[in-house]
Amino acid sequence: MSDIEYEAKALGIDPVDIARRIVAAGGVEAAPARVMRRYVYDTVPPVPGRWVRLRDMGSVVTLCVKEISTDAVDGTRETEVTVDDFAGTAELLRLAGLTPRGYQENRRTSYTLGPVRLEIDEWPRIPPYLEIEADDEAQVWEAAAALGLDRDGLTSVNTTKIYRLYGIDLEVITDLRFE
Repeated sequence: MSDIEYEAKALGIDPVDIARRIVAAGGVEAAPARVMRRYVYDTVPPVPGRWVRLRDMGSVVTLCVKEISTDAVDGTRETEVTVDDFAGTAELLRLAGLTPRGYQENRRTSYTLGPVRLEIDEWPRIPPYLEIEADDEAQVWEAAAALGLDRDGLTSVNTTKIYRLYGIDLEVITDLRFE
């Protein structure tokens, strides 16, 4: 199933402060901090702004194709399925001729605020950020306002572009882990 992602990010956050704001606004923790791991693959043929991601979120493993058409709040499309084995799916993709261009880890704490999904993401080498994801654009902006975040201070760029903001080319890093 292919869905538009409606999301915005607040960069350079203090995770403790944001968690406090979420709870104060009526949000609840949906999943505690956990390390997520992923393999990232180019599509065949490679298409700019499109890639395959195999991700282990701790409780569920997903395989998806992400397509970014713009950096707008609704500029990403994700076609995703659940799979039941991270290593087995990676091996299946290898046998099908796909070689990962990178392995990546991040730490994520998940919250909900009504229908909105809030993710505090911590990645190696860059400051933490908050991802606000909802079913439509209005919900994204309402959640941001409830957290006291200025809409003009938010971005919808992807993680690769966030790394670029800090002078790091994520696409050439083949192994990104916490030390």
